[in-house]
Amino acid sequence: MEYFLTVVEESSFTRAAEVLHVTQPALSHQIKALEKSVGGPLLERMTRGVGLTPMGRAFLPHAELAVRSAARAERAARAAAGAEGGELHIAALHAVAVGLLPEIFARWRRAHPGVQLLLHEYGTTEQLEEQVERGVADLAIGPRPSHWTGSVTGVGEEEIVLAVPFDDRLAGRTHVELDELSELAWVRCAMEPVVHGRRFLDWACAQAGFSPRTAVWTEHTSTAVRMAAAGVGIAAAPAHVVRGAVGEDCAVVSVEPAWRRELTVFTRSEPTGVLAAFVRTVSEVLAVHA
Repeated sequence: MEYFLTVVEESSFTRAAEVLHVTQPALSHQIKALEKSVGGPLLERMTRGVGLTPMGRAFLPHAELAVRSAARAERAARAAAGAEGGELHIAALHAVAVGLLPEIFARWRRAHPGVQLLLHEYGTTEQLEEQVERGVADLAIGPRPSHWTGSVTGVGEEEIVLAVPFDDRLAGRTHVELDELSELAWVRCAMEPVVHGRRFLDWACAQAGFSPRTAVWTEHTSTAVRMAAAGVGIAAAPAHVVRGAVGEDCAVVSVEPAWRRELTVFTRSEPTGVLAAFVRTVSEVLAVHA
């Protein structure tokens, strides 16, 4: 299956053989053996490389999952034994990656220098769920998932705060009630979570009796904070992003009552060994920020 996936990725038997460090006849033999076992052709030679047959297209996602699962099984076995070495694949929301993971990774590397960390960043909790389910990541860090059937461990909370320019009338405040912001323009982010079927800011402002006026839409939370610092509008973002990562040029104001959401680590099965040690590291760092 790994050979099959490499041929698909490279769209060439020759390039796939080079990547896999095998001879082309050996690669072709393995592909023919795989096709014989599944009962039909998976690949077809085309004028511009190699393509998938209908059977190959149906087989592809299952082969991807199988290969990832085999790699994940090896990592899980090492983790259960508490073994050092190998890799730990971590999926996280972009805001968590920017605001919290540098400190978490630094602490982890001091304690476990033999474990390589690979970070996968995403925009929504749903994407985190999908990537862990597909085996792309060993664990995910983000808000509590809605429909997860595996292990979920609460590790702390994050507060959503407002980023405003230093010369803004709100800059000297520590807290502000949401209805005071009805006339202001907002810098919004595509990664804004959905609450009760609506984007969070739309839902929250509706509770205060108004609709937010949007000045700019951005793709990333960190970009929204930088825009707010420049005076484009106010932005709502996790406090750990604004205070600890990209908000050195802006003031931070909390909303009253406070906007808070739980942060979790979730995995396909109960974390043990190295995975459990990483979960403890996350909890320890977030406890300091609480």
